[in-house]
Amino acid sequence: MHTTFFLIGFFAFLLAMIVFGSVMSRRYRGDGDNFLLGGRGVPVFLTIGTTVATMVGTGSSMGAVGFGYNNGWGGALYGIGGAIGILLLAWWFAPMRRLRFMTMSEELAYYVGGSRLVRNVVAVLIYVASIGWLGAHILGGGMYLSWIAGIDLNLAKIIVAIGFGLYCVIGGYMAVVWTDTVQAVLLFLGFIAMAVFALIDIGGFSHLGDNMSPGAAESWFGVAQLGLVPALSLAVVVGVGVLATPSYRQRIYSAQSVSSVRRSFVFTGVLYLAFSIIPAIVGMAAHTLAPDLDNSNYAFPYLATQVLPMGMGMLVLIAGLSATMSSASSDALAGVAIMMRDLWVMTTGRTPAPEKVVFFSRIALVVTIGLALAFALITDNVITYITTMIATVMSGLFVCGLLGRFWTRYNWQGAMATLVAASTTSLIVSASGGLKAFWGNPSIPAVVVAMLVGVVVTLATPRSSITREQALMTLNEERARMETPAVKT
Repeated sequence: MHTTFFLIGFFAFLLAMIVFGSVMSRRYRGDGDNFLLGGRGVPVFLTIGTTVATMVGTGSSMGAVGFGYNNGWGGALYGIGGAIGILLLAWWFAPMRRLRFMTMSEELAYYVGGSRLVRNVVAVLIYVASIGWLGAHILGGGMYLSWIAGIDLNLAKIIVAIGFGLYCVIGGYMAVVWTDTVQAVLLFLGFIAMAVFALIDIGGFSHLGDNMSPGAAESWFGVAQLGLVPALSLAVVVGVGVLATPSYRQRIYSAQSVSSVRRSFVFTGVLYLAFSIIPAIVGMAAHTLAPDLDNSNYAFPYLATQVLPMGMGMLVLIAGLSATMSSASSDALAGVAIMMRDLWVMTTGRTPAPEKVVFFSRIALVVTIGLALAFALITDNVITYITTMIATVMSGLFVCGLLGRFWTRYNWQGAMATLVAASTTSLIVSASGGLKAFWGNPSIPAVVVAMLVGVVVTLATPRSSITREQALMTLNEERARMETPAVKT
C-alpha cells in the first residue's frame, strides 16, 4: 500500500471524525456534567458503540493479535478476560448509576464512609491508571502509523496523540462516544473480513498451525506453550483491568439508567466473547504467511496490507488506527474527570467554579495527553505495558471496589491496606524471576493478597462511624457546587 495514499486517507478520515464528533456533541458542552459525562443521558446504542471500540481497539488489534502471532490460540485469552470483565461489571457495578457519581474515586470513597484520605489516594492512582491506559493506546496507534507510513515511531506517537486530542478537546465526552461508535462498526467488520481473507490466503484452518509450535497451534488457548497459570493470569489481568479501569466506570455514570448500561454491557460482553477467537486466527494466519516479523505487534497491519483488497485494507487500517485513538480519548476524559472533580479539590480545598469547568477541562486534557505521550515514548510492547500497569496500579482498585460494593463493614483502614498490599505484591512478583515465570504476571497474587489483607485490617480496626447515606449526601453536596452556577443577587 502506498504510504502517501494511506496518510492522505488517514488525515481525511481523522478530519471527518473531528467534524462529525464536533457536530454531534454541540449541545453537550455547556457545563462540566455535559462535557465530561454527556449529560448522563447516553443511550444504549452509543454505550455499546463506545465500549466495543475500547475493547476492540489497541488491546485486540495490536496486543491480542501480536500475542496470537507468538502463542497461537493464546491470543483468545485477551478477549475472554475482557468479556468476563465487562459481564461482571454489568452484574456487580451497573447499579452504581443510581448514585450519580462522577468519578470512581467518589464511588470507592462512598464505600468507606466518604474518607477523604481514600478518595485522594484513589484519585492519584486512578489518574495514573488513566495515563497508563492512554499511553498504551498512543503506543499502539503510533506503532500502527509508524509501520504503515514508514515514519519514525516517536513522530507517529506524537501525531496520534494530537489527532485524538483535537476532537476530544473540542467536543468532550459525546464527541468521543459518537466517533467510537462509527469506528467500532468499521473495525469489527474489518476484523471479521481480515480473518476470512487470511484463511482463504493460507488455504484454510488446517494451515493455521504452519510454522508454529504444536503447543501454540494445537492446545486450548495455547496452554501447552504458555503454561496453565500464566494463561489464566493473562485472562485475569485483562478482566481486572476492565473492572477497575476508570473509563468503563465513566460509561456507567454517563448512561441513561441502570438498565440501559447493564443491557449495553451484557450485549458487549457476549459479542466480545464470540469475537475473542478472531484475533488469535488473525495472529496465527500472519505467522503462517510471515513467520519472521521483527515485531509481532505488527501482525495486524501486515495482514491488512497483504490479504485484503487495497480499498478494504486501507479502510481497516484507518479504522484500526482511529479506534486506538478513540479508546485513548475515553481514558483521557476519565482522567480529566478525576482531575477536575477530585485532584482539584485535593489541592485547592474547593471545587472549580461551574462556569469554568469546561475551560479548565480542556486545559487538563492537554496536560493529561502530554503526560501519557511522555510515558508512551519510552516503551514499545503493548501487552507488557498493559499487564504491568494493571497488576501494579489497578489490582488494588479492583479489590477495593469489590469489597466495598458487597461488604458494608469495609472501612478506610482496610481500603488503604488493600491498595498498599496489591502494589507491594505486584512489585515483589515482578522483581522475582522465578515468581514471574510461574505466574506470568502479578495479577492473581496481587488480588489474592490484597483481598486477604483488606479483610484482616478491616476486622482489626473500628467500624466507620459515618454511614453510606451520610457519605453520599456529603459527596452530592460537594458535586452540586461544581455543577450548578451560583445565583447572582
